Amino acid sequence: MITVSTTTGVIYLCVFKPSSSSLSLSLSRCPGDGNSKISSVYINNSHGLDDDDFYDRNLALFEEEMDTRPKVSSLLNRLANYTNLTQGAKEHEEAEGIGEKKKSPQMGTFMGVYLPCLQNIFGVILFLRLTWVVGSAGVLQGLCIVFVCCCCTLLTAISMSAIATNGVVPAGGAYFMISRSLGPEFGGAVGLCFYLGTTFAGAMYILGAIEILLMYIAPKAAIFESKHPEGEGAAMLNNMRVYGSICLLLMSLLVFVGVKYVNKLASVFLACVIVSIVSIYVGALVSAFKPPHFPVCMLGNRTISGHEIEDHQCTKTALLQSNEPKTTYLWKQFCQGPEVNASCDEYFLSNNFSQIEGIPGLASGIISENLWSSYISRGDVVEKGSLGSSPDAHPASTQQPYVFADITTSFTLLVGIFFPSVTGIMAGSNRSGDLKDAQRSIPIGTILAILTTSVVYLTSVLLFGACIDGVVLRDKFGDSVKGNLVVGTLAWPTPWVIVIGSFFSTCGAGLQSLTGAPRLLQAIAKDNIVPFLRVFGHGKANGEPTWALLLTALIAELGILIASLDLVAPILTMFFLMCYLFVNLACGLQTLLRSPNWRPRFSYYHWTLSFLGMTICLALMFISSWYYAIVAMVIAGMIYKYIEYHGAEKEWGDGIRGLSLSAARYALLRLEEGPPHTKNWRPQVLVLLKLDEDAHVKSPRLLTFASQLKAGKGLTIVGTVVSGNFLQSYGEALAAEQTLKHLMDKERVKGFCQCIVAQKPREGISHMIQSSGLGGMKPNTVVMGWPHAWRQSEDPQAWKTFINTVRVTTAAHLALLVPKNISLFPSNSEPCAEGYIDVWWIVHDGGMLMLLPFLLRQHKVWRKCGMRIFTVAQMEDNSIQMKKDLATFLYHLRIEAEVEVVEMHDSDISAYTYERTLMMEQRSQMLRQMRLSKSDREKEVSFGGVGGGECGWKGGRALTSAAARPKFIIHLTFSVPKCLCRVCPV
Repeated sequence: MITVSTTTGVIYLCVFKPSSSSLSLSLSRCPGDGNSKISSVYINNSHGLDDDDFYDRNLALFEEEMDTRPKVSSLLNRLANYTNLTQGAKEHEEAEGIGEKKKSPQMGTFMGVYLPCLQNIFGVILFLRLTWVVGSAGVLQGLCIVFVCCCCTLLTAISMSAIATNGVVPAGGAYFMISRSLGPEFGGAVGLCFYLGTTFAGAMYILGAIEILLMYIAPKAAIFESKHPEGEGAAMLNNMRVYGSICLLLMSLLVFVGVKYVNKLASVFLACVIVSIVSIYVGALVSAFKPPHFPVCMLGNRTISGHEIEDHQCTKTALLQSNEPKTTYLWKQFCQGPEVNASCDEYFLSNNFSQIEGIPGLASGIISENLWSSYISRGDVVEKGSLGSSPDAHPASTQQPYVFADITTSFTLLVGIFFPSVTGIMAGSNRSGDLKDAQRSIPIGTILAILTTSVVYLTSVLLFGACIDGVVLRDKFGDSVKGNLVVGTLAWPTPWVIVIGSFFSTCGAGLQSLTGAPRLLQAIAKDNIVPFLRVFGHGKANGEPTWALLLTALIAELGILIASLDLVAPILTMFFLMCYLFVNLACGLQTLLRSPNWRPRFSYYHWTLSFLGMTICLALMFISSWYYAIVAMVIAGMIYKYIEYHGAEKEWGDGIRGLSLSAARYALLRLEEGPPHTKNWRPQVLVLLKLDEDAHVKSPRLLTFASQLKAGKGLTIVGTVVSGNFLQSYGEALAAEQTLKHLMDKERVKGFCQCIVAQKPREGISHMIQSSGLGGMKPNTVVMGWPHAWRQSEDPQAWKTFINTVRVTTAAHLALLVPKNISLFPSNSEPCAEGYIDVWWIVHDGGMLMLLPFLLRQHKVWRKCGMRIFTVAQMEDNSIQMKKDLATFLYHLRIEAEVEVVEMHDSDISAYTYERTLMMEQRSQMLRQMRLSKSDREKEVSFGGVGGGECGWKGGRALTSAAARPKFIIHLTFSVPKCLCRVCPV
């Protein structure tokens, strides 16, 4: 109830919700009202209730609530417990809660949002690739990469917080946010992309764990080995595939056995992450006073692999106890023999070996050398620019013990590789059901986690650039420091802290991905918006998504078979960026549309921030990998169109529907700004259909003809009139409207249907012609059927309705098409193989007569038919010049047609005039038979006295003689500026 105070008193306004059940209402006495009680017209007081109980029970809104919620307190309690669990999510939650005692949420901001986000954001990239990113891009560009990526996630978190605090977000996180904000099409497309990103993230974490295992923990565990340096990379990839597949199988089995075991290990994995990060900071501070000793051997300015120095001597020769020089192990690598006079590599002879400290320390000033980028190509040697070398050096050979780059580096590549290290911001929103106050915890916890990780990443870039030498930073696998993990060389007290910690943290992150991805897929499948995913909505009795887990493992195996962390990272970067892009779009769109339901508790958002985040996401997609971005968009687009055409229809009150309404309003207002130009004219068709006693359409081919005429363009309104009273015939009108919609779907006609209830059909048709459409989208052409057997009909209203429709259409300045024998017209499934559409052009109508057959030929049914224009000339006319003029006119109209001029003698024209005079007399006689009044007969005679033309079509040939009789001939009669098109038999 809404109360409005005025100068004359208080007005009480009751608002009711329409329902299929009967409405229950009683009006209470307003202040100053003389009537103490007003009985409801829907609920009577026949049950013997006293007055107080009667009014108390009548406070229910609907009859079915009388027994269940008779009190206002019950309604208020129901509103207070509103959870906004959307369709699909509520059923999912209830199914998992069967047989279990519901526990009240107890998690706060720190445990429920902050720590889970930290665990999901910190990952394998921090430990395995961040040092390499800093070494290749330099400190300045490294800070730029980290800053842009962190800004992207921070802006996305702001948008996500606004969406998450606008209602409860169940399991599914980003999918539920986008689908309930942008609709099932966008939600399904982006939800599946987010699922693929999460799945490939699991593969990336597993590959990272295997890389740590085989590179730094147990190098001898490699199954495949190569005797030649060229084959070491391929052998390593095969080892990654084998061990990665085994690890994926074990993790999938652990997730299948029970998620509770994964949750128990989550705290251990989080502790590993925190300890590893703390050890890096402590090691950086310690390096300022006591740098760790990790010598790097250099030949000139080229870096030597520490694995190849078996005698630990970074020199060409060594002195024996007898002071005799002896060649070292490195000599044998560059020379053809151990002899001092052996033939050696030119660069080896012209440069000397030297040793530098790989970790000079925080106080060394090495950051000045690491400020700028040093991008190198695949196969190049990692060099130190500040060291001198021979300028006439030959390219290094892979047989020599240098440290080579395994991939060509660039700024865009590094962006794609680093971005997965800032993902994982949805962890808090996914746990909203377990939080005490999700409206408060999700924004605070998520934004604090992003700020914390951003500070860690930015300071790590500075610490790595200030403590570690550039050649070690660019050495991805730590070959220059004897195979140690590069970030581990900075750790305190030992590199094993980072190695063990990063291994367990990557394993935990992989388990988290394999746990979350199947549930996301199950949430999408349970919403039933993607038909072929329905099977993945089923699982074990306790709700575990067994089939979804199987599919997730298979897709993750594809990432494992890629076997390269640097190739998998850009793939999931695309999917996560697309997801974040649509989260920002959802928030910005809802903010601009100002939907009444958009009331987030988190108020620190703005549509400009959302669109800025969306722009950054789009830019990062194409910066990191433009072809991956296109592939990701194509995949999302295909899923979108699939859901649009084959998915189940869902009404979630999404923002796209609101955007459509705003766009439609804007377009309609623009159309009202001025009169339409003739260039923009197209048939806006109002099709009048008649229903029989069984609510079946009598002439469905009318709709077929209308669809062929407009060729899928323009406005189509299909209308019918139901005789009766609106209050009594409302159900019949709804049934008629459903019949029209079914016919439109069958004929694949895009448009609207309108059903009007009126006492007389002609009044209903008049109202429909007057009121159909809105603004500039009003019909300009009316299509109706010829009254069948009106002479034999006992009901005189049949021909009166037809004549009245003709009059109303003419008065409204609309074109009227009246096909007769419409059942003989070709259907949409019967295309004409050949033939002609002949137009007998007599009256100059501004091109209207030419346009109608042109529009018909745009449809596939008439596409193969030719078009011929016939005009009539007298013997004294210049028929050749008339033909040229008409051909020029058609050329300017851009219509391809053959032109024929038919010459007629004056006697033929006189005979034609005499015949038309007889037809007018017959028409007058027919009007008298129709018992029209004198004024009506004069109107009909004057209306029918306009000249006309003929065109014929049958079997692919022209009909120019009386011997060739067609099934139907189209007579088109025009009055300028109005036109009347009438299809009638021969």
